[in-house]
Amino acid sequence: MTRILGHNYIGGQRSAHGEIRLESLDAATGEALPGVFSQATEAEVDAAAKAAASAFPLYRNVPASRRAEFLDAIADELDDLGDDFVATVCRETALPAGRIQGERSRTSGQMRLFAKVLRRGDFYGARIDRALPDRQPLPRPDLRQYRIGVGPVAVFGASNFPLAFSTAGGDTASALAAGCPVVVKAHSGHMATAEWVADAIIRAAERTGMPAGVFNMIYGGGVGEWLVKHPAIQAVGFTGSLKGGNALSRLAAERAQPIPVFAEMSSINPVILLPEALQARGDNIARDLSASVVMGCGQFCTNPGLILGLRSPAFSAFVEQFKAHMADQQAQTMLNRGTLASYRKGLEHLRTYPGVRHLAGSAQGDHQAQPQLFQADISLLLGGDELLQEEVFGPATVLIEVADAQQLAAAIQALRGQLTATLIGEAHELPNWGWLGELLQEKVGRVLLNGYPTGVEVCDAMVHGGPYPATSDARGTSVGTLAIDRFLRPVCFQNYPDALLPPALQNANPLGISRLVDGEMQHATLAD
Repeated sequence: MTRILGHNYIGGQRSAHGEIRLESLDAATGEALPGVFSQATEAEVDAAAKAAASAFPLYRNVPASRRAEFLDAIADELDDLGDDFVATVCRETALPAGRIQGERSRTSGQMRLFAKVLRRGDFYGARIDRALPDRQPLPRPDLRQYRIGVGPVAVFGASNFPLAFSTAGGDTASALAAGCPVVVKAHSGHMATAEWVADAIIRAAERTGMPAGVFNMIYGGGVGEWLVKHPAIQAVGFTGSLKGGNALSRLAAERAQPIPVFAEMSSINPVILLPEALQARGDNIARDLSASVVMGCGQFCTNPGLILGLRSPAFSAFVEQFKAHMADQQAQTMLNRGTLASYRKGLEHLRTYPGVRHLAGSAQGDHQAQPQLFQADISLLLGGDELLQEEVFGPATVLIEVADAQQLAAAIQALRGQLTATLIGEAHELPNWGWLGELLQEKVGRVLLNGYPTGVEVCDAMVHGGPYPATSDARGTSVGTLAIDRFLRPVCFQNYPDALLPPALQNANPLGISRLVDGEMQHATLAD
């Protein structure tokens, strides 16, 4: 078993200068796990940010092929973590071993996916406009553009994905791929897990000869403000609450040099049920949708928190079927006591709110989360009431019955930005509802057809983002290869000698990458 040291990771060294010691707790029992963790001091946060800044000029100039080797090495190290590691994550999060093993595969898989991005070279976004000395009335200079990393990135670990959205998660993977050193703020709910993963990253960095300071990690509550305000930090990646994301965004905007915050924050992920689908397979939809609501104890950012259906006998029958399926769902242990307390508070708000009725679910206790189903009047949504727009993080959802297509359109227009929206319909009825897709595109980052939003594929085409408050910046994604764009910026070279240009822009194209040359795409000629 690995001994937990609990010291901060700064420039390739361990540091524990602070007096405050923290414990990691068993999510199910509240018992303290072995090891204590040293809360970072302001001086240690400063040192971590400066270590990342010192590593940046070196790391961004490491050839993409070698950065790819680094990411592959991280993936290998993660895959090699044994049963003791899985047991630690299970105790800290109350998530089952199968879920942790699957999430580890996803985490190492996204590292390898970004390694492929680096090897194929499209992330450079290389564009070349060659000189036109004879152009009239003025000649055109030689202009060449590619993209470089923005600089050190602060990454905040998420509570609900201790691996895939945390220490070595998507923000870290995409930042490292972009050539940006990182400073990770470990989540207080799974600090031992974070240490196991950080050690794996450090081993990979040493194996592949990466500069000290390419990866840093700090522990503690309240240290995030120092990190975001530090002048060396050039971007922030965050997955968490709307309150937390907004706070970080304000801090970043108030800096002498404002920086972008890419925060994934709040989404109720509406599901729209069309009449003929309910008539044809209402019970199956009720069963599958209830399973999606309670999956992972409802602790997914894509959890379906709002269900819309048109008034009809089929919808009424569905409601009864859905009530029965939700009533059969079992209580589950949440990630930590704080998450359970927030869930209980959200349920109480719904239970006592005018216009909201409780349909199914046992009384909520103090130890496990009970799945819950509510029904709300459409007037709350159409009237701009914020209650139904607030995410209740846990295994709960709200049904709304709409009168007709016009009212459904108004309901969608009243929604705030979302990560996902789902449309359930039969093939022959979908053409009549094509306008729904147009409306939903304005509201969400991903539109699903006849599926369920819990489950985010890691690939080139995925978008895990959306308009505010789903994210702080709808132009990006935190899952998929497009995530690298958040941590890159363009640089243009004018009239540079070929020998001094970055390899991605040299005439011989030694990297063999696809480039836009004089307005036409020239595809790669060298083997990957």
